[in-house]
Amino acid sequence: QVQLVESGGGLVQTGGSLRLSCAASGGAFSNYHMGWFRQLPGKERDFVAAILGSGASTWLADSVKGRFTISRDNAENTVYLQMQSLKSEDTAVYYCAATAKPANLRAYRMYDYWGQGTQVTVSS
Repeated sequence: QVQLVESGGGLVQTGGSLRLSCAASGGAFSNYHMGWFRQLPGKERDFVAAILGSGASTWLADSVKGRFTISRDNAENTVYLQMQSLKSEDTAVYYCAATAKPANLRAYRMYDYWGQGTQVTVSS
């Protein structure tokens, strides 16, 4: 059983930056591919970014390319989402997720473990 805890959310002005962290425990971290999703009330979780367990490949949603970066430190059992040039439309609850399956990492249904979420609010 993998436990995930996100941190780093908060209130930031348009154009600002935040770095989200997701600390994992309870499993061999490098065996898990990790994803970041975001969700607005009443909406489905939208894919933001994903990274292979090895860190060799990453994927980003088109809406965040050039602004967000996903990375991981397998020695620290942590995955990061560096967010820059934030826009008001980036406001959401951000979740990290883990899966050991060789799945479509853009699909939230492929993930088995989820954190509790962290709120990101971008104000103009």
